[in-house]
Amino acid sequence: MKNFNFYNPTKVLFGKGEVDKVGKLAKEYGDTVLLVYGKSSIKKIGLYDKVVQLLEKEDIKIIDFGGIDPNPRIESIREGGELCKKHHVDLVLAVGGGSTIDASKGIASAAMYDGDPWDFYSYKVESTGALPIASILTLAATGSEMNAGSVVTNFETKEKNGWGSPYTNPKFSILDPENTYSVSYHQTGCGIVDSLTHVYEFYFSSENAYLNDRVCEGIMKTIIHYGPKALENPQDYEARSNLMFGSTLALNGVSGFAKDFEGFNHTTEHVLSAFYDIAHADGLAVLAPHWMEYILSEKTVDKFYEFAVNVWGVHPGDDKMDIAKKGINKVFEYYKSLNMPLYLKDLNIVNPPLDEIVNKAVKNKTIGRYVPLKKVDVKNILKNAL
Repeated sequence: MKNFNFYNPTKVLFGKGEVDKVGKLAKEYGDTVLLVYGKSSIKKIGLYDKVVQLLEKEDIKIIDFGGIDPNPRIESIREGGELCKKHHVDLVLAVGGGSTIDASKGIASAAMYDGDPWDFYSYKVESTGALPIASILTLAATGSEMNAGSVVTNFETKEKNGWGSPYTNPKFSILDPENTYSVSYHQTGCGIVDSLTHVYEFYFSSENAYLNDRVCEGIMKTIIHYGPKALENPQDYEARSNLMFGSTLALNGVSGFAKDFEGFNHTTEHVLSAFYDIAHADGLAVLAPHWMEYILSEKTVDKFYEFAVNVWGVHPGDDKMDIAKKGINKVFEYYKSLNMPLYLKDLNIVNPPLDEIVNKAVKNKTIGRYVPLKKVDVKNILKNAL
C-alpha cells in the first residue's frame, strides 16, 4: 500500500428529521445565506418552504438563487458570485443534488475572487479562499456533499471541467433519505451508475491495496443490491439510505485512500456532455462497459476476474478470461435492467465528431492511469459505443 494522506472536514448529519437542524447550523456562520437550488423539485416536495421557514426562524436573511442546470453553467457561477458580493453573504447553502452543490462550490469561490471564476476551472489560477458552503442532499449520485470537487460546463468553449480547492468541502451536509423518495426512475438509475463509476475509477488500478479493494467491492455490492429495490419501491427507506450513503462513500476519499483516480470514464464523459448536454450518468453508462471490454487483456484479467466473482457473483473457475468477460456482461445486463443507455445512439448521438471529442479528452499523450490509452484507443472505444 502506498503512502497517503486522508482528511475530510465535512460534518455529515444523516437520517430522518436532520433537516430541522439547518437553521441553527447555518446561524453559526452568519446572518445572510445564499440559497442555491435547481428547478422546481424541492418546491414540489415542500423542502424549499421548510428550509426557508427554518432559516427565517433564526432571523437569517435569504438571498434566493434558483435555476441551476443539471450540467451547471459557468454563467450561474458568475451570477451567484456577484450576488454573494453584493449582499455580503456569509454562507452558501445548496439544496439539491450534485449539480447544485457543485455550482455552490464555484459560487462560494467566485465570491472571494475578483477575476472570472472560469479561471479556476481552466486551471489558470488557484483559489485562495471561499465562503463557507453547506448542503442538503436530495439525490444520491455524485458524492459532492462530502468532497471538494466541482464540475462546471462552459458551452461557449465546449468544455466541462472538474476542479476543487482546500476551501470547497462543505462545512456540513444533511442527508435525509426521505428527501430522495420523489426522485424519478431515470434519475435514480443515473445516481446508481454515477456512484458505481466513481468506485470503478479507484478499483481498477495497478496499486496493491487489498483493503481498499474490499472497501470498493462492498460499496459496489451495496449499490447494486439496493438499486433495483429503490426503483421498485421509491419509498423504501433502507434502499434509499444505502444508496445515499453509498454514493457519499464512493467519492469522499474512503474508496480511493491508497489509489490514484483512473480518469478515463469521467474525463471522456465530460467532453461528451459538453458537446451534447446529456445527463452525466447517461454518458457514463455508455462509456464504462465499453471501456471495460476494450482494456480486458492478459495484463488486466486478474482484476476483472476479481470484479466478476467478488462484485457480480459470477461462479469462480479456471478460465479467468471467460469469467472476466461474464463479469463485464453483468455490467451491461444490470445497466439495461435500469433502463440506462448502452450506446451513443440511445442518446440520439449519431455521427459525432469523434476526432474533435478525442482531442478534447486526450490533452496529453494518453488518458487513464490503469491502462493508459492513446487517442486511437479512445476513438476505438467511442466507435464500439456507437
